[in-house]
Amino acid sequence: MGLTTEPTVRETKRPPKRWPFSLTGSRLNPWRGLGGLPREVWLLFATNLINRAGMMVLPFLVLYLTRELGFSLARAGSMLAIYGASAIVFGPIGGRLSDRIGALPVMRASLIASGCVLLLFPLAKSFAAVAAMTVLWAGCGEMFRPASLAAITHVVAPGERRQAFALNRLAINIGMSIGPALGGFLATVSFRAMFVVDAVTTLIAGAVLALTPWRAFSGVNSEAANRHGVRIGPATIFHDTFFLIFLTGAFLVGIVFFQHESALPLYLVQYLHLSPAFYGMLFTINTLLIVALEVPINTATAHWPNTRALTIGCLLFAIGFGALGVIDSPAGVIATVVVWTFGEMMLFPAMAAHMGEIAPESRRGAYMGAYSMSLSLALTVGPWMGTQLLAAFGPVVTWSVMFGLGALAALLMVFAVPRRRPSRVAVAAES
Repeated sequence: MGLTTEPTVRETKRPPKRWPFSLTGSRLNPWRGLGGLPREVWLLFATNLINRAGMMVLPFLVLYLTRELGFSLARAGSMLAIYGASAIVFGPIGGRLSDRIGALPVMRASLIASGCVLLLFPLAKSFAAVAAMTVLWAGCGEMFRPASLAAITHVVAPGERRQAFALNRLAINIGMSIGPALGGFLATVSFRAMFVVDAVTTLIAGAVLALTPWRAFSGVNSEAANRHGVRIGPATIFHDTFFLIFLTGAFLVGIVFFQHESALPLYLVQYLHLSPAFYGMLFTINTLLIVALEVPINTATAHWPNTRALTIGCLLFAIGFGALGVIDSPAGVIATVVVWTFGEMMLFPAMAAHMGEIAPESRRGAYMGAYSMSLSLALTVGPWMGTQLLAAFGPVVTWSVMFGLGALAALLMVFAVPRRRPSRVAVAAES
């Protein structure tokens, strides 16, 4: 019997110098699939991480104005209202500009201009000067969000958008866990140093986008999409009924979400007599859950229709905040935070991905700008509404109202997704 040089069956199935088992493509690896995301998504991840890791002026703006410039608490607080109002106006402008000149130039200009404004901000001393700088700062900074959301939509295939938006939020949450902490240290040393660090990190983030090549293409060809029955869209945003329903739902659930910054701390301290440190610990729990689970959850549910993720996310917000009306123990409060954090992890990536699907390709920036405006408006209305309800009617009514708003948002999300019908071209091809 002669010798053969042909490989055996066992050698063919397991080549030499390879591990017999790998988690890279296994379903046991919750982070699988991220390696297939476009390079531009990771570039935005790095940009957001750098930018948010240095974001510290806004959380300490009131402290700076009262201690350094001697503003009254009311005047200092009005600057946050001015910032929020400016965000409502400039978010849609940033979205429309990204449709006209491209998302990348808008993002670059937003970061570089914001960094320059932050360097000049300490020169403003009077109320009028500070107000003008705040409007300018908010205008430059808030144009970045809709442009970045539109950019992700353009470069990522529809089936991967939810993971991409979850990865984008991961960078923001990691950065925000660093920036305010560092800002608290710098504020005790020098407020001017806080402005400088925030400005420099913003400029570095802008330089990352300015110096790194970016592929200028769209992930979905509009002509091909039309052939497959995807709607081109109405003439304007205001004629898009499904989008208006979605914006209403996003606004309502945004009101519920932003109670974690307003009614929730007051309820914990004044009604449950828990310490501010306990409230701070809730932020840690929220952030840790997001960092550990948001990307894996959205990877595992990427095959879900957007309606399911949107509805479940809104319901989890309704249950999480609504349960506070009947819960009065620290363990119960932690449980509610876990519930609405899961809602946050499912809802926000799904909402951004939904925008990418329903927005006409030529107006994705405008749609993202309107979506950003709805959340900015919720941030303006929500904290005021929650604190007013808590002061006037108490916690049971407050959290019952939040449950109702979250449930109504879930119902609206059911009707916010258009029922697609096959186009005539597709029907003719099948016949």
